[in-house]
Amino acid sequence: MLPEKMVEIIKEAIDDRKGRDIEVIPLAEKTIVADYFIIASGSSTTHLRGIADAVMEKMEKEGVNVAHLEGYETASWILLDYLDVVVHIFQQSEREFYNLEKLWQGSAAGRKKSEEKKEDES
Repeated sequence: MLPEKMVEIIKEAIDDRKGRDIEVIPLAEKTIVADYFIIASGSSTTHLRGIADAVMEKMEKEGVNVAHLEGYETASWILLDYLDVVVHIFQQSEREFYNLEKLWQGSAAGRKKSEEKKEDES
């Protein structure tokens, strides 16, 4: 299955379970780790597990099984690895602490601001 199709299915599953602040970060140009990170938040351990269960269920119906699962027991940060797409489901405090969005988007944003500044100086 194409990574873009996986992203759509996963986003729908997260949204169906009322996951919050869903963000898709394209990574293909930045790393070989994955093509996309999907980051979302939930409100409790039960909510995070429910979101993770919904994602795994929808993906299994499409014939795609999770390659690796982390954090399901503690459910403060659940990671679902589908190789090309990695899903991070956080409790809000954990999401703010690790701030993956800044980590993975920061380098590109920093380059863009630097390029804009150079253009303004010209």
